[in-house]
Amino acid sequence: MSEEHNCHVDPIEKPLDKEALKTAMAAYLGVSGMGCERCAMRVRNGLLGLDGVILSDVFLERGIAVAAYNPETVTVEDLLNAVSGAGNDGRHHYNAQLLKEVSALEAVVLDD
Repeated sequence: MSEEHNCHVDPIEKPLDKEALKTAMAAYLGVSGMGCERCAMRVRNGLLGLDGVILSDVFLERGIAVAAYNPETVTVEDLLNAVSGAGNDGRHHYNAQLLKEVSALEAVVLDD
């Protein structure tokens, strides 16, 4: 079995709750350990897998993940742990640190 086949990752799809974005926060995380698009997808999936994370995007080339989340149900520590947990297969190890936190409305551009 090839290395690429072993690394296959299906994206998690989560419907966007535009109403929830009005009170959400956005965390910019510096992420280390990502080497390819599949790594970025693992990190994105790890963040989206948290109940209370509304949306997430990962910028592999910059080593940055952005997550919009409900601060009443998710903490920054939860986000950092989700990134670390995304590499739970024994071969992938990701670490994150908070770079910046802002209102999600400042971070997200919506097409209406």
